[in-house]
Amino acid sequence: MKIKQPQPFTFEEGERAVLLLHGFTGHSADVRMLGRFLQKHGYTTHAPIYRGHGKELEALIDARPEEWWADVKEALNHLRELGYNKIAVAGLSLGGVLGLKLAYSEPIKGLVTMCAPMFFDNEKQLTQGFEFKARQYKQLEGKDQKTIDKEVEEMLGDSEKMFKELGKFITSVHDDVDQIYTPTFVVQAEQDEMINTESANYIYEQVEADTKDIKWYKNSGHVITMDKEKEQLHEDILEFLESLDWS
Repeated sequence: MKIKQPQPFTFEEGERAVLLLHGFTGHSADVRMLGRFLQKHGYTTHAPIYRGHGKELEALIDARPEEWWADVKEALNHLRELGYNKIAVAGLSLGGVLGLKLAYSEPIKGLVTMCAPMFFDNEKQLTQGFEFKARQYKQLEGKDQKTIDKEVEEMLGDSEKMFKELGKFITSVHDDVDQIYTPTFVVQAEQDEMINTESANYIYEQVEADTKDIKWYKNSGHVITMDKEKEQLHEDILEFLESLDWS
C-alpha cells in the first residue's frame, strides 16, 4: 500500500505569525488543527517537517538534531521572507526543545512549549515510541509480521547513534534555558507516557522571563495537540498569544 506523505503547511491570515513545531517521529499533522484554529483567529501559521520525519522510520536513523535545528531556523526565515516579522513559536515535545533553543537564539515574541523533554533519562520511552511508530508504518505498508519483526530489530540497532545525539542535544538546551527572557507558556499533559513530566516544572522555574505561566492538563497524553483537551489547549494558547506585546 502506498502511504501518502505529509507536507509542511503555511496558513496565511494576519500579520502576527506563529511557527508550529512537531514532535520526534511526528510531522505537521501534530499541529495542523492548532494551525487552523489560530488562522481562524487572525494568525498566520507555518509548520515545517524536519529531515527524516514524515516518512518511513528508517529515514530518521541518518538524521541528526543539528539538521532539525537547521530546518527550524529555515522555517523561521521562511516566515520572514514572506514578510512576517512578528513571530511567536509553539512546539510539541522535540518541537518544544527546538522552540526553547530558538527563544535564546533569535528575537521572537513568545514561546509555548508542550510536553517538552528536558531530561534524557527516558531513552527507553523514546525508543519504545520509535518502535511503535515503525511497526505501525510497516503494517500500513502491508508487510507480514515476520518481516516487520526483522526490520524493526535491525532499525533499533542502527538507531543508537541518532538517540545518543538526541540525548546530547536535549541536555545542551536544558543547560541554557535560564538564558530565555521571552514570554513563555509551559504546557504539560498529566498522563504523559513519553517524558519525565518534571521537565515542565524545570522549564517554568528556569526561564528568566517576567511573563511566564504553566498549565497541567489532567486528561491528556503526550501528543496533547490531538488528545481529549485539545479544544481547551487551543483556547489557552490563543489567550497567551493575545496577551503578548506584538508592537
